Amino acid sequence: MQTARERTLLTVTCYGHFMSHFNMLVFPAILLPLSARLGLAMTETLGLSFMMYLLFGVTALPWGLLADRFGPRPLLTIFYLGAGGSALLAAMNIDNTFLLTISLAGIGLFSGIYHPAGLGWIAKEIKKTSRAMAYNGMFGNLGLASAPLVAGLINYFYGIEVLYIIVGCMNFLGLGFLFICKTGPGNISKNNSSSTDKPTTLAPFLVLLVAMMLGGIVYRGTSVTLPSYFELKNSGLFDALAGLTGGRGTPNVTATFFTSIIYLAGMVAQFFGGRIGEKYDLRYSYLIFHSITIPAAIGMAVSSNLPLVFFALIHGFFLLGMQPIENTLVARLTPPNLMSSAYGMKFILTFGVGALSVKIIKLVEMQWGIESVFFVLAFVSFLLCTVIILIIKKSRGSKIFST
Repeated sequence: MQTARERTLLTVTCYGHFMSHFNMLVFPAILLPLSARLGLAMTETLGLSFMMYLLFGVTALPWGLLADRFGPRPLLTIFYLGAGGSALLAAMNIDNTFLLTISLAGIGLFSGIYHPAGLGWIAKEIKKTSRAMAYNGMFGNLGLASAPLVAGLINYFYGIEVLYIIVGCMNFLGLGFLFICKTGPGNISKNNSSSTDKPTTLAPFLVLLVAMMLGGIVYRGTSVTLPSYFELKNSGLFDALAGLTGGRGTPNVTATFFTSIIYLAGMVAQFFGGRIGEKYDLRYSYLIFHSITIPAAIGMAVSSNLPLVFFALIHGFFLLGMQPIENTLVARLTPPNLMSSAYGMKFILTFGVGALSVKIIKLVEMQWGIESVFFVLAFVSFLLCTVIILIIKKSRGSKIFST
């Protein structure tokens, strides 16, 4: 049973997690309409977002160090102000590729604050870490799910400028959550992350960082590709739906709708992953979830229309469902006074190095076509599973990975 303080803290961090992912998933949803407006190829327009995704990740460690030094509340205030202001700047410079790139980079820079600050806050102060990470992850997935659909609809009815004005206002709303949900300093909860049964070597955590880096490539590669991939490969579904709706909508709206369905399923997956993390060994759960994504990614590469949606659902369910397990693994292997820094190290790899997937996608698509992207992601997931097996060997005999 959570205390009143834990529920308040979770309210603040859940909205932050929602916005951090919402901010980053708006751009892929409007990739093709923006390409048409700017007169650029899809890969050239995608390149405008590279700094956004890079800064979202590579700034995680310095943000985490600052959160450990000054606390999470001041950092989350900077997040909402900076990301909101950058979104408004993007709205004013849609047709200026240089200033749009700078604006997107600002969104990534300030959105990068949430994960080290917010997750570190949860890991320090909420006793049932895995369940709290699951609830928090569900709101992150709500951000993932709602961004493509909201972006697609607002762009369809009002245009890209209005879309980014709304994104800015949603970020500013987070300041209200911080003001209303006042929290005191509190004590660090004595959860499993501070157990004396921790491994005596950093080797398991360092190997975990490699696994999370590979997972970041798969996650970012999937998230930036999926809306456009659906738009290109689901023409049969669009025609069928257009027949049912009297020709209303566009392929982009249809693609963003199905992308949102994938991420909504990810909310259920986050809850499922959190409960699995409470009941079973975290390491083996982590391995099984990632293993299932390999055949699913291959299925996505060779299918279209409803079969593609099916494989994407399976892939997204287990790719997103493993996140509470992964975040709890970090908490179990990290000293409490370095919790935000540890999550900073995680996200500098998962989102920072993961941003390289934008470049990888561009190269793979140019050489072999967009379908080949998912073959590459399946191979990366295979490497990831190999690393997880090494984690299991490095932490053999430890009791902190199961309840």
